[in-house]
Amino acid sequence: MTTQDRSRIIGATTVGVIGNAVLGSAATDTTSRWYRRLRKPSFQPPGWVFPVAWTALYADMAAVVGQSLADLQEQGRNAEYEDLKKALAANVALNAGWSLLFFRGRQPGLATIEAAALAASSADLTRRSMAVNRGRGAWLVPYAAWTAFATVLTGTIWYLNR
Repeated sequence: MTTQDRSRIIGATTVGVIGNAVLGSAATDTTSRWYRRLRKPSFQPPGWVFPVAWTALYADMAAVVGQSLADLQEQGRNAEYEDLKKALAANVALNAGWSLLFFRGRQPGLATIEAAALAASSADLTRRSMAVNRGRGAWLVPYAAWTAFATVLTGTIWYLNR
């Protein structure tokens, strides 16, 4: 595999992750009257934490999964390559879906279920990346932890606002 091939795979992964981030951000409206009126738990981080955390986690995901995909293709592990691509696509779809369900759909209950699916998907993405390169894949552990936290946070908001 050439350096250009690796760059193409990593670039395509990055574009997909950035596209997801833009979609999720466009769907998020923390200034809406609906959102401001929601009761929130005491453990909810301040609003400025979310864009900082998500930006770092998306960059991490793009780098780790992009490198993992390039490694798999380079090693001729085509089935694992295809499976990781599908896992990434599912993860980014779930990630953007949460913002759409919660902020646009105003459905915290459905968003909680979707967040749980995202947390499971994030753990799977981490597992798959660690199978390619354990040390590099471990960099996805914070992403999996953050999505698990997001599930608890969303579920608590749902509970407080039933």
